[in-house]
Amino acid sequence: MQQPSLDKERLKDKTALAYRVNYFSSVFSLLFFLICINILNIQGVIPIIFMLFGLANLLNNFLHRYHKNLFATYIVTSVSALIGGTFITLFSGGINSPFIFILALVVFSAYATTRLFGKIYVYISLLIIVLIYVLSLPQYVIFPNTVPPESKNLFSLCAILFMVFILGSIVAKYLSKVHHNLYRSKKELVQQINEKETLLKEIHHRVKNNLQTISSLLSLQSNNIEDKKMKSLIKSSQNRVISMAMIHEMLYMRDDISKIDYKSYVIELCEYLIRSVKGHDSNIKLNVEICDVNLDINTSIPLGLLINEIITNTLKYGIKGTDKGDIYISLKRDGDKNCILKIGDNGIGYPDKISYENTRSLGLKLIQNLTRQLQGTIIRDFSKKGTHYIISFKEISEHFPSNT
Repeated sequence: MQQPSLDKERLKDKTALAYRVNYFSSVFSLLFFLICINILNIQGVIPIIFMLFGLANLLNNFLHRYHKNLFATYIVTSVSALIGGTFITLFSGGINSPFIFILALVVFSAYATTRLFGKIYVYISLLIIVLIYVLSLPQYVIFPNTVPPESKNLFSLCAILFMVFILGSIVAKYLSKVHHNLYRSKKELVQQINEKETLLKEIHHRVKNNLQTISSLLSLQSNNIEDKKMKSLIKSSQNRVISMAMIHEMLYMRDDISKIDYKSYVIELCEYLIRSVKGHDSNIKLNVEICDVNLDINTSIPLGLLINEIITNTLKYGIKGTDKGDIYISLKRDGDKNCILKIGDNGIGYPDKISYENTRSLGLKLIQNLTRQLQGTIIRDFSKKGTHYIISFKEISEHFPSNT
């Protein structure tokens, strides 16, 4: 709803500028006509052009009230000013005429309307100025100077006053207003963006706190359960919640809340899982190779849960007890939106015949579902000792796919 309103306001301002320029230039042109006839004693083409231009501009404004085509109004005004200014320049001294600067005013006014107009009138004006110079050479003079010698200074004064008034009091005033409005809009936009970023950060902080509360509740619940299998299931759920909470915490801490540094996140997540499953004095060596990969929250959360499931399975089943073990994680981009995750360990692995279709393991099923959620594919690398996965997936920038 805001964009049409802004366009309407912009059109209104440009229309007001066109009316103002036309009215004032008409008044000055008609006044110039009277001065030429009664004071400067200039006869012939120059006063006629001033009269015709003044009347044409008044008629141009009048017609715009009916056809409402501002483009046509611009064209008529600019073309008539260019033609009129050129002939007045030719009949008032050629290249030495003070009225030649009206061509620069036409260009400036054209740029005040649209950049395309400005470019067109720049090249046309340059061509006309060169032509005026050539026609001012002694051997090519065909336009006599109709300004009497005794009226040259007064003619120059009137021409300069005309151009300075149009330029300073109308066009420059409009541009100043536009610049002020643009600065104010930019300032308001920056303030709104800062307010929204602060709000989003607060939301991430609260989500993180809520997830940590859920994690604490799961921890308290597990303390009252003696069944080791059930206790393990609750602990796994707690780790999944923590993996999501870490992402919201990182987004809250960063200046850029749209992306997170995924290497820092993966290291923090894996170190937490190692401490959680193996304790603080483990024999697990973590190798992480992630370079310049920043992902948004839509990709970070399912990928974090995926890594959480694989590392948890490794720590619980792949590397037994206090055995030494290596965990390897590599994440690289493969194009603009595609990424490749290689993750594995040197543990005991699990049989080749076990697959996502025939297993009852929630962890393996989650790995498959999360890969589909990332619109990716997963294959198991049997060429190395332990369990190794190669996962190719897309960065989800808009939303999660519905077929998870």
